[in-house]
Amino acid sequence: MPQMINAPVVKETSYVTDTQCPFCSVQCKMRITKELPVLGSSRPSYIIEGIPNAASEGRLCVKGMNAHQHAASSERLLQPLVRKNGQLIPASWEEALLAIGSRFQAISDEHGPDSLGVYGGGSLTNESAYLLGKFARVALGTKHVDYNGRFCMSAAASAGNKTFGIDRGLTCRLSDIPLARCIILAGTNIAECQPTLMPYFNKAKENGATIIVIDPRATATAAIADIHLQLKPGTDAALANGMLKVLLNEKLMDEAFIARRTNGFAELKEHLTTIQLDEVASLTGLDEASIRKAAIAYGQADTGIIFTARGVEQQTDGHVAVRNFLNLVLATGKVGKPGCGYGAVTGQGNGQGGREHGQKSDQLPGYRNIEDEQDRAYVAGVWGIDPKELPRKGVSAYEMMELVHQRVIRSLFVMGSNPIVSNPNANLVEEGLQGLDFLVVADMFLSETARLADVVLPVTAYLENDGTLTNLEGRVLLRESAIAAPGEARHDWAILCQIAERMGKQQYFAFQSAEHIFEELRLASRGGLADYYGITYDRLRREGGAYWPCPSTEEEGNEGMMFEEAFAHSDGKAIFMPVASRLPQETPSDEFPLTMTNGRVLSHYLTGVQTRRSPSLAARNIENYIEIHPKTAQKHRIEDGEWVEVTSLRGTFNVRSRFTDKIREDTLFVPMHWGGVQNVNKATSPELDPNCKMPGFKTSTVAISPLRLRK
Repeated sequence: MPQMINAPVVKETSYVTDTQCPFCSVQCKMRITKELPVLGSSRPSYIIEGIPNAASEGRLCVKGMNAHQHAASSERLLQPLVRKNGQLIPASWEEALLAIGSRFQAISDEHGPDSLGVYGGGSLTNESAYLLGKFARVALGTKHVDYNGRFCMSAAASAGNKTFGIDRGLTCRLSDIPLARCIILAGTNIAECQPTLMPYFNKAKENGATIIVIDPRATATAAIADIHLQLKPGTDAALANGMLKVLLNEKLMDEAFIARRTNGFAELKEHLTTIQLDEVASLTGLDEASIRKAAIAYGQADTGIIFTARGVEQQTDGHVAVRNFLNLVLATGKVGKPGCGYGAVTGQGNGQGGREHGQKSDQLPGYRNIEDEQDRAYVAGVWGIDPKELPRKGVSAYEMMELVHQRVIRSLFVMGSNPIVSNPNANLVEEGLQGLDFLVVADMFLSETARLADVVLPVTAYLENDGTLTNLEGRVLLRESAIAAPGEARHDWAILCQIAERMGKQQYFAFQSAEHIFEELRLASRGGLADYYGITYDRLRREGGAYWPCPSTEEEGNEGMMFEEAFAHSDGKAIFMPVASRLPQETPSDEFPLTMTNGRVLSHYLTGVQTRRSPSLAARNIENYIEIHPKTAQKHRIEDGEWVEVTSLRGTFNVRSRFTDKIREDTLFVPMHWGGVQNVNKATSPELDPNCKMPGFKTSTVAISPLRLRK
């Protein structure tokens, strides 16, 4: 930790502020009351209350209840830091910005603008995400921009685009969940990842819904299931094939819907003639009866919703696996009407909005295509530049790390992310970042990535900055704050404007507020798939939120239900796609006999940079662990609670063992929130889905042994 010199004094003040949780995609609203210390106490007290809203209905989970703790942490960065003689030393903003501007320019002059990279995050506001994409392409002139949301929603997003013609997390509303008579939760652990949504599913169950959970682990979500399909990791696409086969054989497909509103069913039907249920059962590790029972429950239900999340999506066939679940939706006609639809359960707070407005390497604001000439011309016109000046398509987040390692990218600007922990093949990523000519990180804390930086810039927390975020159902929400920033911390968007000024591009970044940026975002998105033009700050204050697409300020706008009359393809029809049943990208061997998957725990978020600064959250999980079945542990001479070494082709990490009979004997599970020697991503596979560039986080083969036997 760098030594602070003349560190800014943070004055304690009391306040009452309405805000929303900075963590998951529900974006629960809350009121925080801070009271100054009473006589005999040295610490202020906080009262946290949920505020009624359309998503969480006033509920908060343990993360939301304690989110203020990281914002008030003594570990907050309060000054810029600049590396001198190998050490990060406090510096003035002028010195830090001068160093960034001069080094970016020098590296660009010597190696070309594409030697600069920009790496963003899915927790940034829409305004900051929009500006980060513009900053990369206009201020730096580089094509190399992407963000950590690539690891969150890219498989579902690309599948939605191909199937429906548009990607929006939920095609229905959260309020439709209690109306569904069958709900499939595939690879999603709502109870721990989005716990304030669980009452929707409990209400559906009370109303008679059949809940089907597809997961290799018997999670807290699986506890409410009527049918739990505890399949082998990475075999979701095959399971969907088996269910489609049953629907076809049992004549449970909606032939009228298929004929009227879809294309490609003949090819899917032909493909299903090759599917044998016994082969699907063998591949997935399930029995035929369970597959049939689940398929019939979904097929016979009058209404139904399928949700997928990272368990299905973070695979090298994640795109087609999601498409196969969308085949189930289309085959039964369960879309575009109350109680029906599909939902990709977004992970990060702004995972939806973050990719809509330009952080992703292939997209421009409004979900426009960076390679489409009309889209390029429109956005260039809004930005006041020649379309020829816009860089072309770059590469995905992990591919950027490979280019960093190869020194094609020589300098990297990181905002709102911690790539050294969140990327697969973490050892390669760390080596690459250490070899950069110049690394800049904007963060609230000295994260694992920030510790390697040449310049670290202190940014404001959720309690201190304004902006919009788009929750998992496509509802745009306004988060405002009246809390002063501590020390010398500055807003993300203001930092981007100030660096752009040092790059001589100040005329394109003359913004005075988040709302000022949003006004340009509205115009840049106008006419695009993700059209925000009809949304204004005043409207959000008045209505409490607005669904996109919202093309007009005069009309009510979208009410949350998609595809009632038509899909977003030019002919108004959705598209079926035959999907092959296949094994995961890695299968167990004598050297690596177990399949490792990873995920979240209730008390932590992403790489834990914020939640580990919350004493109440950190105390719940102070260290990482690996879930292992007792029978598997016995085979590998592992005792419950002891430290183990986990090894794959990529690398090794160490964690404590935790016995559970709620996991398959051939599977291990490790949370993703820790860095250093406990970083599961030191061993995860960097192989990418060819369609969406999602890494195969969920199916890495590993060996495991007690550390006591390694000495």
